Amino acid sequence: MAVKLYRCKNLWVKASGHPCWRVQKALDEQGIEYEVVPGPWPGRGQRDEIEQLSGQPKYPVIQFEDGSVYREESKDMAETITAGRLFEKQGAGQPAA
Repeated sequence: MAVKLYRCKNLWVKASGHPCWRVQKALDEQGIEYEVVPGPWPGRGQRDEIEQLSGQPKYPVIQFEDGSVYREESKDMAETITAGRLFEKQGAGQPAA
């Protein structure tokens, strides 16, 4: 698996304004293989895993095979993916220690 997409557990939401779907759709359109890792709702202590991974509690987050992570606003992430520049981000966000 090339990347992991950490996203909210609302996998059924496929509206263009939904941040997680926006990024997932861009990955699909570019033919990028990924594994979906659905996460919990926001709440105190509910997103500890995503915060440890990326340094913040927001979705979506992409984790590369080398453990590095990529997180920006979903619109920016989708634009990066659509432009074919996703793998330029690999190694930029180091995994949490």
